[in-house]
Amino acid sequence: MVIATGFFDGVHLGHRHVLGQLVKEARDRGDESMVVTFWPHPRNVLQDDARNLRLLTSLPEKKEILLGLGVDRVEVLPFTRAFSRLTTEEYFREYIIGRFGGKAVLIGYDNRVGSDLLTPDEIETVAKRTGLEVIRTDSVSIPGGIVVSSTKIREAISSGDVESAAAMLGYEYSLVGVVVAGNHLGRTIGFPTANMRLYEPLKLLPGNGVYSVEVESLGRRFRGMCNIGTRPTVNAGTDRTVETNIFGFDEDIYGLDLKVTFLRKIREERRFSSLDELKAQLEHDRKVCLEA
Repeated sequence: MVIATGFFDGVHLGHRHVLGQLVKEARDRGDESMVVTFWPHPRNVLQDDARNLRLLTSLPEKKEILLGLGVDRVEVLPFTRAFSRLTTEEYFREYIIGRFGGKAVLIGYDNRVGSDLLTPDEIETVAKRTGLEVIRTDSVSIPGGIVVSSTKIREAISSGDVESAAAMLGYEYSLVGVVVAGNHLGRTIGFPTANMRLYEPLKLLPGNGVYSVEVESLGRRFRGMCNIGTRPTVNAGTDRTVETNIFGFDEDIYGLDLKVTFLRKIREERRFSSLDELKAQLEHDRKVCLEA
């Protein structure tokens, strides 16, 4: 078994570089490839600024992407406080070798394994001491020399720059949830919206604003526009909502799955002086989205 281990949030281009090597190495050896990952995120368990942590992928999304990249097996280890106290060597011996029969392990340029917080070079030394073969991988950068990382992607999404995030992810960012009832105001002005409650509460929301999106529901795909924010024109609260107007669609989908994929941000969210002014802006927004 050839194994890569880590949290792999987002399964971005940097991760894909590692995973490509993983799959190739395993196939060249006539062996299986495996990703060993964790859930929940270590910061949630260790309370390391966990209040501000938001994820790029839910666990089901992450597993689906990993398997779609050709990885043979994905194993998820529960991340607990007891687990967090394992040293790198203990982790390798007990899990990578003992539980999963690992023969080789991939070590990335920024891999962190174990409570001893070793550098990648030190991790390599420990791995070899346990009898594991080590395969080293380099960082990946995109045009402009930006090294891809989950942190940089989170920053881009939080600022609304979903296009830069997609360039680092290797795919367009999306949210998945269930359609819930709203206040029906959109329908009264000709722009009915599907209000979404996320299946993964810790999934990162793009920054407030209006986005051109692709929508999947009932096994079909549509274009649409999505507003993320506090709806300042009609709402005095601070709770953020995800509301999507699906173009050419007027079916009852309450209680059904909805996937919203973000193509680009078209404007900031703002307060309008009247519903007529809001409606006129939405007409313009729809035109901009359809022309994109």
